[in-house]
Amino acid sequence: MLHTGMRIPFSRQELALVLITAVWGATFLIVHVAVQYSGPWFFVGMRFLTAGLISAVIFARVLRGMTVKEIAAGAAIGVMIFLGYGLQTVGLQTIDSSTSAFITALYVPLVPVLQWMVFRKPPKLPTWVGAGLAFVGLVLLADPASVGFTFSSGEIATIASTLPIAAEIILIGWFAGKVHLGRVTVVQLLVAGSLGFVAVPMAGEELPAFSWVWAGAAAALGVLSCVIQLTMNWAQRSVSPTNATIIYAGEPVWAAIIGRMAGDRLPPIAVAGAALIVVGALVSELKLRTRKDAAVSSEPPLAADGSASLMHQPDQSG
Repeated sequence: MLHTGMRIPFSRQELALVLITAVWGATFLIVHVAVQYSGPWFFVGMRFLTAGLISAVIFARVLRGMTVKEIAAGAAIGVMIFLGYGLQTVGLQTIDSSTSAFITALYVPLVPVLQWMVFRKPPKLPTWVGAGLAFVGLVLLADPASVGFTFSSGEIATIASTLPIAAEIILIGWFAGKVHLGRVTVVQLLVAGSLGFVAVPMAGEELPAFSWVWAGAAAALGVLSCVIQLTMNWAQRSVSPTNATIIYAGEPVWAAIIGRMAGDRLPPIAVAGAALIVVGALVSELKLRTRKDAAVSSEPPLAADGSASLMHQPDQSG
């Protein structure tokens, strides 16, 4: 057999993440339309409770084997999903889908910074450069005419959402391969959905009148959220949080393409800011290869907690 030495540049897990990133980008516009007919926290509850129930049906056979560790892992990830998507949904009431997606991309340089805080591994120079570029891009995108760098309430809520979204990715990477994929997915989605409904009265939000717009959007996003979370949990068993965030950085580009088709029009300076955010996200993940790195490149990769990588262990998914 002729061997050309060529190989596909992405693993199937990475290709799966690319696909869900494109789908993820489309959800911004769906949510933006839905929250014109429903309060944000009610919609978050409907979206993720629907996703949780769907995943519970899919993994019904294995739920009896649920462990305390899996409940804790799912609950921790679920809280981050609730906070991240909840604040993002609040922001989408007043800002367009393209702007929301580009601001959300700020979570990319946040991932290595949070890993530094948790695992005591300081970020490299590219991370700081990327964070700086992303911040400048944020200022241009959010309010380029404002000398005082003021942001709207929707933009502030979206900026705040990037911290739990970054934490979610780190937690998924931390637990990947250590817990059952299906059981953790069910728990995290049900926790996120339940907390959404709990937040409704706490936020002083009224229950919306029935509309096929928010009902259809919640059902569609319930299915998509289930697929996205399952894929993330599966793929990040062998794709590191750092590599995953590089792929996720394409999310706002997909959202902008879809948003433009729907009528979003960013002014030129805001487009420049959006581009800086994406460039900053990508730069933050650059690796400066040193002689030391080359010497240890043949060693087995480490998991986020410093233990031996689990990427070659048998799949435990249900």
